[in-house]
Amino acid sequence: MKIQFMAVGKTTTAYLQQGIKIYTDRLSHYIPFETTIIPDIKSSKSISEQRQKELEGQAMLQRIGNSDYVVLLDEKGHRFTSRQFAAFIEKKMLTLPQRLTFIIGGPYGFSTDVYNRANQLISLSDMTFSHEMVRLFFVEQLYRAFTIIGGEPYHHD
Repeated sequence: MKIQFMAVGKTTTAYLQQGIKIYTDRLSHYIPFETTIIPDIKSSKSISEQRQKELEGQAMLQRIGNSDYVVLLDEKGHRFTSRQFAAFIEKKMLTLPQRLTFIIGGPYGFSTDVYNRANQLISLSDMTFSHEMVRLFFVEQLYRAFTIIGGEPYHHD
């Protein structure tokens, strides 16, 4: 299995870039991991929020394989503890033949087509965070999941 992490727009804040790099480098020791960045669609008065979601959604769907298991990071999604998330990842490693794709939407969320393609929704918190921070939080939790699976001393209950 491989993991793809997809997000809209670049991470521009230096300390978040550094943190994301630390955890994505660590992840490469456990699993093939790739980050896919969907270019920002600059909102303007001529593009509605709905149209922006549709354009971002089209770009996302072009980068998702037919056999990918797609998980949207979405406020309406299921919440896990770190151990439960590790169990979820471990199960997917045993049952998925191809790629597990996690997606963070753009500023207005996901298009209907992306929601329809998703296999599952996961929420990282009831709170709202910037898209850049969510990237760091997610890759850290993914790394934490692999250390839990491996019985390594990173996670403490």
